[in-house]
Amino acid sequence: MSAVVDSNDHADWRPSHNPWLIAVVVTLAAFMEILDTTIVNVALPHIAGALSSSNDEATWALTSYLVANGIVLTISGWLSDVIGRKRYFVICIIMFTVCSFLCGVATSLGQLIVFRLLQGFFGGGLQPNQQSIILDTFPPAKRGAAFGVTAIATIVAPVLGPTLGGWLTDTYNWRWVFLVNIPFGIIAVFLVSVLVEDPPWVKARRSKGIDYIGLTLITVGLGCLQVMMDRGEDEDWFSSHFIVIMALFAGLGILGAIGWLLVAKKPIVSLEVFKDRNYAVGSICIAAVGGVLYAGAVIIPQFSQTVIGYDATWSGLILSPGGVAIIILIPLVGRLMSFVQTRYLIIVGFMIMGAAFLYSSTLVPTIDFKTLVLMRSFQTMGLGFLFVPISTIAYSTLPRDLNGDGTALFTMLRNVFGSIGISLATAMITERTQVRQSYLSQWMTPFYQPFNDLVAQYERTLISMGHAAGAVHDIALGRVYQTFRTQAQVLAYSDVFLYIAVIAFAVIPFCFLFSNAKGGGGGPVH
Repeated sequence: MSAVVDSNDHADWRPSHNPWLIAVVVTLAAFMEILDTTIVNVALPHIAGALSSSNDEATWALTSYLVANGIVLTISGWLSDVIGRKRYFVICIIMFTVCSFLCGVATSLGQLIVFRLLQGFFGGGLQPNQQSIILDTFPPAKRGAAFGVTAIATIVAPVLGPTLGGWLTDTYNWRWVFLVNIPFGIIAVFLVSVLVEDPPWVKARRSKGIDYIGLTLITVGLGCLQVMMDRGEDEDWFSSHFIVIMALFAGLGILGAIGWLLVAKKPIVSLEVFKDRNYAVGSICIAAVGGVLYAGAVIIPQFSQTVIGYDATWSGLILSPGGVAIIILIPLVGRLMSFVQTRYLIIVGFMIMGAAFLYSSTLVPTIDFKTLVLMRSFQTMGLGFLFVPISTIAYSTLPRDLNGDGTALFTMLRNVFGSIGISLATAMITERTQVRQSYLSQWMTPFYQPFNDLVAQYERTLISMGHAAGAVHDIALGRVYQTFRTQAQVLAYSDVFLYIAVIAFAVIPFCFLFSNAKGGGGGPVH
């Protein structure tokens, strides 16, 4: 009997335990994994020092995780069919927790990279299976509210990651960034084992077999793409032969994978999901959300540390109120979905996000903590109108037997474009800083009177502080140059925020391609 027939025969199936309890439990596991994508960032300098390596070498602890994670996200649906969804989910939680412990006790950078690679491999199966379980646990009419629970993990975890990572690193040491996962992993394993069950149509689903060609192409394509994006800035992008080779293999792997998956009789992941219009448009929107979410979560702490001089803890605290705003907004948006067409809520979300990043582009060197918090909170308000409505409407008309492939590709797109967003944003900050320095340097000349006046002002200040009159000119020039560099950096960050605003506004026309349903419903799901 086919999987489609099975799903129809058991249309009245309901889980044995409370669906909301199941949603919270599976989200706990996903929250733990998503937290690990950002919690390590602020600890990298401490890891480098403790393991006698350079900051550049320590970055591989992050790269290795992202590479393995991105690959497994795509094939998690196939692994669920081979192993069994609940069994695979439990194995992923157990091994993710074990690998977290191994990372925490690593005694060399080589060990840490290997353990992070394994952690990313098992962590990659958590998010897609979490969404797949929620899709099968709740009827379409209640999925919007259920995805509100998911949104807390997806949006709040990257926000809290730098804050928690900074606090653990500053208060204890970098090893607790990994060891903190252990109690949550143990609790999640026990609760998932007790509460979660596979529906009849999932149990009846048969493995498609091993698609060696598809698996190889996906591994090469996404693996090389993640390495290229994560290492590009450090290697000076395409001036590096290593990055050129990674880009070449990434392009060949991804294009080859798409071509193969379209013609293969039993592909490792089905691209049939993109024939559903709501799902296809939702994938475009969630890719944009991923890029903006992760880029914004990295740029503001980076700005606060490199330009203003905040420590890791205070930089992370800038993001925390935004997480609170999301938690407040998600239930409100969920209620609105019953009265307003979902696509209009998504449009409002992208408009708020675009306006928020326009506001963020008004950065000044003397900006205070309160204003930075307000900027980030405004940005996350837009996300509150996006994640739940997009996730709900994307799956509203997708056939139930494609849920596994759908959640795998949906999550992969969000995370991969999140990684791309981080890499492009940091690269653009470097590039725009150089452009702004080049522009501003034409005014740093004795032939420009305001420059002379500024130097003279610094000289008078230094003399009043007790410096010798003969030495103040060189010191004043140094202070002016430092002010010049800071101004160039601030303008560069403003430019990047402006570009992100343009991207947010550019996605709005695609939203009109969604069905005109309320609550995400767009038709029967079979």
